[in-house]
Amino acid sequence: MKKSMFAVMSSLAVMGLALAGCGGGQPAAKPAEQASQSGQPSTQPAPATTAKEPAKAQVLRWNLHSEPPTGDPGIAEDTTSAAIVKAVFDGLTRIGPSGKPEEAVAEKIEVSSDMKTYTFKLRDSKWSNGEPVTAHDFEYAWKRALDPKTASNYAYQLYYIKNAEKANKGNGSLDDVGVKALDDKTLQVELTNPTPFFLELTAFQTYFPVNKKVVEADEKWAGDAKTHVGNGPFKMESWEHKSKMVLVKNDNYWDKDSVKLDKIEFSMVEDENTELSMFENGEIDWAGSPLSSLPTDAMPALKDSGKLQVKPVGATYWYKFNTEKPPFNNVKIRKAFAYAINRQILIDNVLQANQQPAMAAVPPTMGLNTGGYFKDNDQETAKKLLEEGMKELGISKLPPIKLSYNTSEGHKKIAEAIQDQWRQNLGAEVKLENQEWKVYLETMHEGNYQVGRLGWSGDFNDPINFLELFKDKDGGNNDTRWENPRFKELLNQSATESDPEKRKAILREAEQIMMDEMPIMPIYFYTHTWVKNDKVTGIFQDGLGAIDWKWASIE
Repeated sequence: MKKSMFAVMSSLAVMGLALAGCGGGQPAAKPAEQASQSGQPSTQPAPATTAKEPAKAQVLRWNLHSEPPTGDPGIAEDTTSAAIVKAVFDGLTRIGPSGKPEEAVAEKIEVSSDMKTYTFKLRDSKWSNGEPVTAHDFEYAWKRALDPKTASNYAYQLYYIKNAEKANKGNGSLDDVGVKALDDKTLQVELTNPTPFFLELTAFQTYFPVNKKVVEADEKWAGDAKTHVGNGPFKMESWEHKSKMVLVKNDNYWDKDSVKLDKIEFSMVEDENTELSMFENGEIDWAGSPLSSLPTDAMPALKDSGKLQVKPVGATYWYKFNTEKPPFNNVKIRKAFAYAINRQILIDNVLQANQQPAMAAVPPTMGLNTGGYFKDNDQETAKKLLEEGMKELGISKLPPIKLSYNTSEGHKKIAEAIQDQWRQNLGAEVKLENQEWKVYLETMHEGNYQVGRLGWSGDFNDPINFLELFKDKDGGNNDTRWENPRFKELLNQSATESDPEKRKAILREAEQIMMDEMPIMPIYFYTHTWVKNDKVTGIFQDGLGAIDWKWASIE
């Protein structure tokens, strides 16, 4: 999965990484008492012995930044939920430290000669409650995510499966979807077209199994540690909402010998300055990306000290326009706002972490268009387009603009900088509004915004993943409400094109259409920045920014 895009994070700390006064992971509980000697008392003095000190519990302390909206793999759509879900679930495959998909719950995978039928043979594995994981659990989970009643915003990731899209859109039966448990240990999957990255998809959360009995017993099962059941390296011990979450090693996990951590303790502190202070005080072992960010004001000092770690990832930071609400129902006004900002100045003066200006939706690492589709800071064109767009709308003055973002000091500073650029360059009056993450996602999905901050970290290493979000107006993650018939036609065409270069040209044309109509305003391509306790090793971050604690340890 994710092929050469993935890089394994070195298990050795970068020189000078540990901050002064930062200790290693602390044991969560007292060591077990020593066992008493067996046998009868002796009349002779016993020889002196030195008892072996019990090993300290390996406890990783981490800040999630915000409350995970869900612990349900069929519903999870954000990076915070996805990280927790990956820790407590396991798919047919899992992305290994090499950056490639490895067998996980599936111990053997057979693929037909036409590359459209996959047969997965499952190993013996258990749920965290001790029940066996079966092929039926996968069939149930995938069809549950596709069921329109579930309202999964990520159901479209299953559309590669035969008849999945029809079922999800209410035009077909779930019984006809091409996934079938042939027996407890055999799952057969039929695809609509050959999909080279399918084994990457089976490592993605929407493809994880769920326990049918658990799901049907309590519709809120995934939001409470008492009812949560997974099949991954860890299991949920406690969840104090908006405060703390604790995961512990899952002794029922099929690969438990690879799991070194005994516990992960998560705090949920939204303020980045507080998070960095917690790290400096030894209260947490990691601060910053991928689940939070470092204070922009701290970047120069962290760079100079050698403590900062930086990793480019396949992800794009963008603003979405609500194309159904004026004035952004006008394409020229959308483009004017996108052209009017100076991305390089924003990176140099605010972000300060070697990001790359984005004049495209798809990251350049995917090789679709490394040069972009428009110029950064094109003030002349922006003003011309604004004038033309306002004339088309029959207005002589821009109405007040509301720019929304989820609560974060970093997002706030970016929004303030762009607010100032839009005011200076376009004369726009821009009001800023922020909301807590879960509420913010709901606001965006409901279309109750004008311009809103979001971004996209690739689910798998293919340009289609950055474009398919916008295929359908009512798509689960298409908050822009934009769609284009030719764009949709090109995406469909790419699914059946077997020649890689021809397929790339098709997707490039599709991205050109999207950038010509600008439902989103790309701002920069992400880098992940963080500091960590140098006793922490084995944390895997893939080339798309996802994190996995399965192999983590504290030396």
